[in-house]
Amino acid sequence: MTRLLLVRHANTDANGKRLAGRSEGIALNEEGRVQAQWLAARLAVLPVSAIYSSPLQRAMETAEAIATLVGRDVEPREEFLEIEFGEWTGLDFDALSRDARFERFNRFRSSADVPGGESMLQAQVRMIDGLSRVRARHRHDCVVVVSHGDLIRAAIAYYAAIPLDLMQRIEVSTGSLSEIELDDDHVRIVRINETDARV
Repeated sequence: MTRLLLVRHANTDANGKRLAGRSEGIALNEEGRVQAQWLAARLAVLPVSAIYSSPLQRAMETAEAIATLVGRDVEPREEFLEIEFGEWTGLDFDALSRDARFERFNRFRSSADVPGGESMLQAQVRMIDGLSRVRARHRHDCVVVVSHGDLIRAAIAYYAAIPLDLMQRIEVSTGSLSEIELDDDHVRIVRINETDARV
């Protein structure tokens, strides 16, 4: 059995204000650093064999905080990158709320296009492919994967057989921990969106 510990990167100043997407140079803010330290302490008591992360700065900073206490190196993996949001990258949510295409994307994740970017289905396939590769390398291990909210929602939806159009019902906060156990015959969703209650 593989234990997949899915961590959403900790908080940044962009969260809730603009669609960061794959923008470079977005670091954790003070709240995010507190969240990352809580995650590190939470995961340090588990037998973590490996840590994988989206290469984006906010994810890597979260992963490196965990790695410091866990005593493992971080391996960046492109499969766990944020969705490619194309033309929407960097726009604030007030502007996006006036874009009918963005509204459609949030209502019909299974079929809506992202202008100049990738679809939610493409992102889900990429995420599941990455997790499958991790599982193949760690068939009896506990593994941390640091990624992004929509990618983690998409993974949970896939393993729970929830349609992509309903994935927004799954809460995945910044600095949260979700856990999925996989073996050849079974999937168990052990926890979703565990967070530090103090933040």
